[in-house]
Amino acid sequence: MVDLRRFSTGVQTVTRGAIALLSAFTLLGCASGPMASSPTPSAVPSALPSAAPPSPIAQSTDPTAPPLVVQPPSRSAEELWALLQQESGLVVLFRHARAPGTGDPPTFRIDDCATQRNLDAAGQQQSRQLGEAFRQRQIPVARVLSSQWCRSLDTARLMDLAPVEPFPVLNSFFGDRTTEPQQTRALQQFILDQRNTPGVVVLVTHQVNITALTTLVPREGEAVLVRATPQGEIEVLGRI
Repeated sequence: MVDLRRFSTGVQTVTRGAIALLSAFTLLGCASGPMASSPTPSAVPSALPSAAPPSPIAQSTDPTAPPLVVQPPSRSAEELWALLQQESGLVVLFRHARAPGTGDPPTFRIDDCATQRNLDAAGQQQSRQLGEAFRQRQIPVARVLSSQWCRSLDTARLMDLAPVEPFPVLNSFFGDRTTEPQQTRALQQFILDQRNTPGVVVLVTHQVNITALTTLVPREGEAVLVRATPQGEIEVLGRI
């Protein structure tokens, strides 16, 4: 026979356990919401906010930052010649005159012109014509500085505008780009230092040097005019 008292007690125990378990699930649901679900697409940002751009004032006051190179609308050749006649603090960056070829031979030595790419007869004549163009317009030349490469020194000497000063900052880095940042920064500082120089400073250098400074690619014998502004920028005025 079945003991009804024991059966009733067991049923009560199971019932109390079920009620307790149901209560626990109910409390958990109240605490965490109806049911956890993945956030809807609208709740997820489409993109992280971009970082604010650095302040232009902070950039300009940083003593280690290179000066900004600005290029206003280009002037005509006659306007540029007029500036050279009238204003001080101008710097003329000449690419050396015609020297057929590219770069230098593997046997290049800076102290031996025979190991370098040099001006041909047309390049020598071009150099003389460049100097004559300055003299005809009576451009006041304060200094002439040149790369130590023979084709640049020869260009500067054949222009015959002033004693030529070798200036290593203007040396070509075509074959070794590791020196480009240092040389370009030194050239920028040199141009800034000429802001109050009376007359024109002529620099004879290489295409890679001028392009690194101005982004322009001058032809052989072509010049790019620049000057320092009171704001500490380098202004590219044009090319002749």
